[in-house]
Order: sequence, then C-alpha cells, then structure tokens
Amino acid sequence: MLLAIPALAQPSWEPKASADIAEALKKTGAPSVSVVIVQDGTMAFSKAFGKADLASNRAAELGTRYAVGSISKQFTVAAILLLQEEGRLSLDDKVAKYFPDLTQANQITIRQLLTHTAGYEDFAPQDYLIPEWTHPTTSATILEKWAKKPLNFDPGTRWQYSNTAYVLAGSIVEKASGKPLVAFLREKILDPLGMASAGDCNDRSPADATAYTRFALGPPRPVGREARGWYDGAGELCMAAPDLAKWDLAFLQHKILSPSSYEQFTREVPLQNGDVTHYALGLSVRDFRGIPMLSHGGEVSGFLALDEMFPTRNGAVIILSNEDGINLNEPLADELAQLVFLPGQPSESSVDTARVRAILEDLRRGKIQADQLTENARSYFTSEALQDIRTSLAGLGALKSVTRSNEVLRGGMTHRSYRAQFTKKTVGLSVYVTPDGKFEQFMVLDSL
Repeated sequence: MLLAIPALAQPSWEPKASADIAEALKKTGAPSVSVVIVQDGTMAFSKAFGKADLASNRAAELGTRYAVGSISKQFTVAAILLLQEEGRLSLDDKVAKYFPDLTQANQITIRQLLTHTAGYEDFAPQDYLIPEWTHPTTSATILEKWAKKPLNFDPGTRWQYSNTAYVLAGSIVEKASGKPLVAFLREKILDPLGMASAGDCNDRSPADATAYTRFALGPPRPVGREARGWYDGAGELCMAAPDLAKWDLAFLQHKILSPSSYEQFTREVPLQNGDVTHYALGLSVRDFRGIPMLSHGGEVSGFLALDEMFPTRNGAVIILSNEDGINLNEPLADELAQLVFLPGQPSESSVDTARVRAILEDLRRGKIQADQLTENARSYFTSEALQDIRTSLAGLGALKSVTRSNEVLRGGMTHRSYRAQFTKKTVGLSVYVTPDGKFEQFMVLDSL
C-alpha cells in the first residue's frame, strides 16, 4: 500500500506562494515553516523556509521533523476505525467495556470521546509549558487523575475540546489491539504509506526542529518540551511535512479505510438537541469561502501545525512551524488556499482597503467625496444620512483596522464586505464597486 506521490511541473502560482511564505516569515520573525500544498491529487508544492535551529544556524529542510500536536488525533481516529473494521471494537462501545472504573464509563461511547462530547475535563488547556508537564507520566496516571473527576457536562449535551478523551481513546486502541498506539499506527498506516519520518516525538532525531516560544511581541526563545507520556493518543506524533502530505493524499483518495469508515470519519456529529458542533471524528468540518474543508490544528510546546484538506479539490495545505505564541499558520494558509483553489477570486488588495478606510474616515467627519460615487450612491448620502453616520461613529474611538471578509460578483459589480474595528466597537461595511471603480454602495452596518 506504499503511496507513490506524483509531482507536478512548477505550477504558475509557485512564485507567488514562495514570496507570500517568505514575507510571512519575515513579518513575524518565526524561525521556520515547512509548507506542502496538494493540488489535484499531487504534491504540487513542498518547501522549507527559515531555520530549524537558530543557535547553530541550521536551515529548515523538507526532512525536518516538527511536532504536529493534535493533528495526531486523526491517526488515533484511524486506528479506532481500523479496529472497528476488524470487528475488535465499535464506535458505539461504552468506555466501561475497557475502563469500567472511569467516571460514567457505562454512559459514554468511544464515538463521544472522538467528537469531544463525552464530558471528560481537558487536562491540557494551557498554551504554555506548565511545570507538571516537564516530568514523565503515563496515560494511566492521566486517566486516574482526570477521567475519574465529575464530568463537565452530561455526555452528548455539549461540545468541549478534551485531550483527556483522546488519551483515553489511545488507551482503548492499545487494549483492543494488544500493541502500543504508535506501534499499531506504524504497522497499519505509517509504514504502508512510506511515512518514514513519522513517530513518537519522544524519540528525538537530529532532523527535529528546535522548539521556540515568544512572549508578546518579543524574539523567539528556546523552550522546553513535554516529557514522555503526556499526549499519547491526543498529540504524540512528530513528522516532516511531506510525510503528513502522504497521509492527506491517502485520506483524500480513500487508500486506508473502508467507504463506511470514511463516511463516519468525516460526518459532523450533532449534539443530542440537534445543535451543530462543526466537528466529526478528530476533524473540524467547515468551509473555506464556499469550498468544503476538513481541518485540524496542532499545538504543543514550541510548535504549531495546521492541516487543511479540501475534498472537492483533491487538495490540501499543510503548514508546520517551530514557534508557538504566534498566529502565523492560519492567515498564511488562507492566502495559499485562495491562491491555489480560488484563483479567480482576488486576494484582498491593500489599495482597495486603504481606499475604503479613507472613505470611512471622511464619513466620520460628515463628509463624502462625491466624485468616487455613482449617481445612485450620491442619492443615498443625504445631509440626514451624513449627520447620522458622523454622530453615531463619533464615540467609537480610534479606527484600528479595516479588513475584507468576503468578495463576490453580483449585478455586474464587485460586492465586498469589510469589518471595521474601532476601539469600542466593530462595525460592518457593505460595498459595491462598479467596473470603472466607483462606489455604487457604501453602507455602514451595525454589528454585534
């Protein structure tokens, strides 16, 4: 089942993607990122940028391993589903079948563990390395301390992220298979897919990136990593970005699991009252500007990771970085996904946004530049309208930012939605622009 990955000739968007990534690294000061983009079922782009280790000036390479944190949860889910296919367990099994002494174990199913609807309190909500995590532990110890506490809510009634639930799921894999979780994954998934770099983060390699953090807007600082035993089924894996892409390709092409398993893997699970969770089994279920997206992020001390899959495009965007405390991955992934999968939809133009901001600032003063408006728009801005806009915006404080949230074509014009953030409130802007660049509409809208 070894997965061969064909490579495309350099895509037309490659120079822009490389420039965007390099610019993001320069702006943020993050040590490195490793990026893979899958397009039409092929690994179309794979590059590493920056330094895997700052002290030695070691460059990041495609073989550099990063901790992928909670992206590991997908692999724990896959292990559960493979065991279900073999008849050794069921998603509807009660936890009590494997761990009868845990809280309400006879009421909680494996499925609820995997969808964060079980109610077990998360043992690791912090986004920094706490002292306890620097000492080795075991899954049994974590479950003894955290899975015997009262539940945060009745099973199935709420959604709340829980690493405790996934440590328990990993322990169930070990009981059902008779093998350590990573050994089972290696036999069933990692080796068959040729994911040679993937494995337990505690088995350190010279190819590993060094972990960094930062405090506020300060420089990267070396940071410790969690000791052995803390994450197991919740976030124990390290790997190089191209190996994570092999998993994504196998997932998109249904190479590992049965059709029934994939359907369960990717189906959003509702709460008992029908409310949505936007979560399936170890995957967020959302859309990116109208494109269905399955995704998950990962964070452990010193590392951030993001894996976004786009089934209707047979594509993915993977970003691995070796610094926590910085919001780099998601904005960069948005830029790359738009560039690759929505080439007809232009990215936000700084010129357009600056122009919108300038008009908003004029409106705060009760003024409007009539030569930028169509005749219809000029009719909208009566003296009464200008007075109400000026008065209502006056007390909002400084205008901190204007960002575009959406763009579509309608009525022969371009419609753009913006969020304008003032010190005291954020308002919406609804703008229509004609082909010759005039504003047919510029409305300021109240927003919660």
